Order: sequence, then C-alpha cells, then structure tokens
Amino acid sequence: MKAQAAVSIVLGSALALVACGPTSRDDGNGPGPGHGPDAGPSGGSDGGPTGEARRCNKMDIVFVVDDSGSMSEEQGNLATNFPMFASVLQNYVNADGEHIDFRVAVTTTGKTISYSVSGAPFPFTETGDNGAFRNNCNVNKRWLEPTDPNLGQTLGCRANVGTSGPGYEMPLLVTKLALDDRMSDGTNTGFLRPDALLGIVMLTDEDDSSTLLSSFTISIANPNPPVDYHPADLIAFLDGLKGHRSRWAAGVIAGETACTSAFGDATAATRLKDFVTQAGTQAVFSSICAGDLTTALSEVIAKFQAACGDIIL
Repeated sequence: MKAQAAVSIVLGSALALVACGPTSRDDGNGPGPGHGPDAGPSGGSDGGPTGEARRCNKMDIVFVVDDSGSMSEEQGNLATNFPMFASVLQNYVNADGEHIDFRVAVTTTGKTISYSVSGAPFPFTETGDNGAFRNNCNVNKRWLEPTDPNLGQTLGCRANVGTSGPGYEMPLLVTKLALDDRMSDGTNTGFLRPDALLGIVMLTDEDDSSTLLSSFTISIANPNPPVDYHPADLIAFLDGLKGHRSRWAAGVIAGETACTSAFGDATAATRLKDFVTQAGTQAVFSSICAGDLTTALSEVIAKFQAACGDIIL
C-alpha cells in the first residue's frame, strides 16, 4: 500500500505540472535543419521554420527497452507503472483544454549481429528486433492509442520484452532504425504524424554500444564492438526527421554512474548522458538505480508535457 501511495503522489505531481500550463521559450534551442518530411516554412534565424510556440495536442511516444539478460527486474517495474503512465496521458489536458491524442509503441535495444572472438573457432549470432515495434499481447497493432481497451495492461505486457535479446545494447541506433529503416520497409509505417511531438524513452542498465556493422570481431581484452553511431548522429537524424528541435523530446533512464540497486548493477551510461547533454532542454536523464521507476517516468512525462507546450509548428 505504501508503494501504491508513493506512485499516486509522484504521478499526481506530474499532473499538477500539466495544470500549470506551458511556458514560452526561444525557438533557437537547436540546429533545427528544417529538412524533414514534415518540416515547416524555412527562414528562421536558426535555419529552421519560422513560427510561434504552440501547444500541441498529439504525442507519438516510442519506448526503447533493454531486453538483455540483466533486465527482468526493471521490466517488471516498468510494467507495474505503465497503467499509471497511461492514466496520466489519458488525463492530460493542455492549456487550451484539449486532451492529448497519443500513440505509444515499444521496441527493444537489440540489433541482429554476428561477431567473432579472436581465437574462438566459430562466430556468435544474436537476434534483435532491429527497431520493429512490438505487436504482441493480443493486439496486432504496433502501437496503442487512447481508445484501445485495457491500454495500461497492454502497455505493461509489452514492457516485459524478455531477457533473451542481444547483449550489446544499441538504443541510439535502434531509435533511428525504428523511425527510418522500419518505416521504409513498412514495418512501423503510419506511426509518425507530422503535427505530433515525438517522444523517445530509452531504458537500459548498460551504456550504448551502437555500431552500423552487422559483423565484427572482438577480443577477450577488448570485448566492445566498434562503436560508430554517436549521440550527435541521432540528434541530427531527429532534427531532420521532425524538421525542428522543438518537435521531439527524449527521456533516458540508465546508470548515471556505476551503481547498484534493487534492480541489480548498472554501468555508467556515458554515451547516453552525452546524448541528453547535447539535446539540451529537449531531453532528461534519470537514474535507473533509484530502485523504482515511478519518479523516472514522472520526469519523462513532465519533459514531454513541457516540450508539447513549446512546440514550433
């Protein structure tokens, strides 16, 4: 009962933030290349679209959840909190009195790779989702919406992505795969809307190891893959995809430092912290070692709500 009360208090605070309404801000908080498929009129001083901050009434939210062997406790906690997360979204009313039309999709941090270990007689293969949104839990759609029955329970079910995924977590690259490659091949097509805030949530107990290579060699002395997809690469992609920095926001829940909690051990997510730093006011970092994901999810919701209030459309 105490845990449930804490959940209600923290998420209630998130709702209170909504009631305060958005604040205005300068629209030059990012490079805003303005060349995405839904880019607005160009000509702004930052190279992006001109226009005024508006209150969006749509959110497209993607969860990228670690499905490696160490993540069972975190996934269980996420599943427990997802009904509350869905409830906050369903009850969110912007400053114009409009309910948010949201979509929520879930994928994992894994990419299919084959790698060899120096001196080993055969290569290893790991199979990942490669950014494909889940369509399980008795729902064939690859994303969920406010009108879907049992929304919170279905989201909770999808959050339990399992622990049999690749041991190399690649949330940065997988986010790009989900919103680019899996759109192009028809897997996730139809999810993105040009007038919606894109929200991304990455949850992992490891640092990012994104590599564009599908096959590589490692050694016992250096077991890391050849990382070649960087935080700046994803930021540039998202800016281009949405046409302006204000049209997307992100929350990272990972190890702020090497830490231990009820979830187990987490490594310092240096590259993911760099992503949040480089994204500026559009991103928030929360510690996975807090012992409960309620606060972290509340911080993510608050970030998305603030971004939704200041979006440039």
